[in-house]
Amino acid sequence: MRILYFADIRFPLERANGIQTMETCHGLARRGHMVTLVVRPDTASPRRDPFAYYSLPPNERLRIEPAPVAGPPSVRRLGYVTFAAGRTLGHARADVVFTRDLGVASALLRIPRTLRPPLVYESHGYAPDVAAALPDLVATATKPAPGKLERLARREDRVWRHADGYVTITAGLALEMTERHGPRSRTVVVPDGVRIPETRNPEPGTRSRSFTVAYAGHLYPWKGVDVLLDALALVPEARGVIVGGPAQEPDLERLTRRASALGLADRVRFTGLVEPGMVAGLLQDADALVLPNPASAISTRFTSPLKLFEYMAAGRAIVASDLPAIREVLHNEVDALLVPPGDAGALADAIRRLQNDRVLGSRLARAALQAVPDYSWDRRAERLEALLLAVKDDLRQSSDAGPLS
Repeated sequence: MRILYFADIRFPLERANGIQTMETCHGLARRGHMVTLVVRPDTASPRRDPFAYYSLPPNERLRIEPAPVAGPPSVRRLGYVTFAAGRTLGHARADVVFTRDLGVASALLRIPRTLRPPLVYESHGYAPDVAAALPDLVATATKPAPGKLERLARREDRVWRHADGYVTITAGLALEMTERHGPRSRTVVVPDGVRIPETRNPEPGTRSRSFTVAYAGHLYPWKGVDVLLDALALVPEARGVIVGGPAQEPDLERLTRRASALGLADRVRFTGLVEPGMVAGLLQDADALVLPNPASAISTRFTSPLKLFEYMAAGRAIVASDLPAIREVLHNEVDALLVPPGDAGALADAIRRLQNDRVLGSRLARAALQAVPDYSWDRRAERLEALLLAVKDDLRQSSDAGPLS
C-alpha cells in the first residue's frame, strides 16, 4: 500500500509530535508499505538525517520529502497546505492519505472525492477546547479570537463527517467526538507507543544511593512538574531528575527558580533538552517515574503521552495522576500507583511508599513491563494498517459499484 503522510512540522523535530510521526511512519514501512512523509525542511545547519536523529535504521520504503516552503509562519503554512493539495491530486499518487494535522485534513477534504485518494485523520484532541485552554497551560500561548474557535469547530465537524477513516488516541476522545458530532463508521482508537528495548530489567540499580524520582517530557504548566517539585520538597530523602525542556522556552528557567525557592537546588537535576535516544537510559537510572499531569482540557480525556509508554518500557515503578485518559492504560495498585491530579501531598505519599517498599516497586514495574508490548510502535502500526486497508478496500468496492460519489 502507498501511504502519503502529511506533517506540517520542521523535521526532524525534538518534540513528541516529531517522534510520534517518525515512529508511526517507520512502523508502517516495516510492515511493507511504501510511505512518503511530507514535512517542512530542517532548520538546523547542517541539516540532520532524521533516521540518525531518531536512532532508527534507514528503510527504503520510507521516503522523507521536504515541502518547498519558506518565509514567515503564515506564508509557510499556506505554502505547505497548497503543496499538500497538489501532492494529493490523482489516485496514482497514493492509495491512502494520512495526517494528524486538522487544517491539512480539512483543506484536502475540499478536493472532490473523484480527484484524490481516501483520507484518514488522526485526532489528538478537540481543537477548539485545546486552543481555548492553551493560554492557561502554556506560557507562550495567546488567547484565540472567537472567530478562530468557530473556524476550528467547523473544521472538526467537516473532518469527522467526511474523512474516510478516523483515528483517536484515547477512547475518551472518541466518545467526546461522537457526543459532539454523532456516530460514524471507520473509527478506531489507537494509542501512542514506545520502542521496546531488547533487554528489560525491572530492578533498580544501586540501592546505596538516594532514592531517585525522574520525569521526562515538556515542562509546560499543564504537564505538572510544579506539582512534582512540591512533592519532592515533602520527601527530603529523595532526589529528582527532570528530563527535557528547550532552553529557549521560559518553563525551564521558571521551574529551576521554583526548585531553588523550595530548597531543592542540590536534590533536583534539570538535564534540559536531550536527544530522543538518550531518554531511556536516563529513565532506567531512576527508581521511580512520575507522570504528574493536573486535570486539564488536554490531560483529562485526550492525552496519550509518549512518556507514559516510555515509563512502562523502562522497567521502573510508576506514579501517575488518576485521570480517565491515564486509566485507559494504567491500573492502580496493579502496574502503577495512581494519585489525585494536582495533589502534591498524595504524590509525596506515593513516592515515600515506593521508597520504603522496594518489593512493591518491583511488582508494579514487572506488571507494566508485561503490559507494554501491546503499546509498541509495531503494534500501533498493525492497528493503523487494519484501518488503512479497510479504507482502501472501501474505495475499491465503491469503484466496482459505479462512479464515486
